[in-house]
Amino acid sequence: MAEYSMGGDRGIVGLRGQGGRAVRNGQRARLRRWRLGARLSGAVMTVLLQMISRAVAIMPLKPALRLGRALGWMLGRVVRYRRPEVIAALRSAFPDLAASDVRRIADEMYKQQGMNLIEMLRLSVLGVVDLQGRVVVEGGGHLEGALRGGRGAIILTAHVGNWDMLGVLANQRGYRVTIITKGVKNEALNRFWSTSRERLGLKLVPARESYRACLRALRRNHLVGFILDQNMTEREGVFVDFFGRPACTTPGLAYMSAHSGAPVVPVFSIRRSLSEHMILVLPPIEPVRDKNDENIRNAT
Repeated sequence: MAEYSMGGDRGIVGLRGQGGRAVRNGQRARLRRWRLGARLSGAVMTVLLQMISRAVAIMPLKPALRLGRALGWMLGRVVRYRRPEVIAALRSAFPDLAASDVRRIADEMYKQQGMNLIEMLRLSVLGVVDLQGRVVVEGGGHLEGALRGGRGAIILTAHVGNWDMLGVLANQRGYRVTIITKGVKNEALNRFWSTSRERLGLKLVPARESYRACLRALRRNHLVGFILDQNMTEREGVFVDFFGRPACTTPGLAYMSAHSGAPVVPVFSIRRSLSEHMILVLPPIEPVRDKNDENIRNAT
């Protein structure tokens, strides 16, 4: 119990001081409980993800992928995760499409994401053996030719097909791969996803720390993966035409190519059937010589 004097401000100040300490102690205790809860929930999530990964890994491939399609459909139709944004983006990109076609494309996108998730969870357990006989590469000679210059190559890709699989396949074929990643907000999920990728041989570099690390990788004649179809703030990006509309994206890829002399090789993953993929490698794009703003924007 606090002791205080009735005589003047001294007692009041003493009471306030003890009350302030009590409040601070209470706040620290709540913070410790919150941190403990976050660690426990993160540990539980990690165990659950590991269990789910093992479960889908022991399932036959096609039933597992059909499960992924069903989960993706539920995410889009039942949970409706970001569905209004997806529909709005599709209507903007394809203004002449009927509403039913827009909904159909949106549904298929969610199903594709569900299959991508299942494939990556299986890969985290089974490794690249799970992809054997399911992937055809077209244009692989373009990548080999780009690396002959000794300056590495920047892989330009987008959120098409199973883009996460590209780095895994490249590593399996003997290429050293550095991936620029933005990470996931949930710490446990981000740690699980990062660990799974690194176990498959990929080197992950946080986007904010990526430039110098990527230049070092290119100097060693390695590959650097870059997903370009991501929105940026007006202060950080440049505006380019995308589906007939101005869109803001990062000029980092064009700057990195110009700075390092590394060519840019467009590579895309295309799902050909439920379980089969085609990797399409396009001819290299040579770096711009003059790094002025207009050239960088055009290269982007």
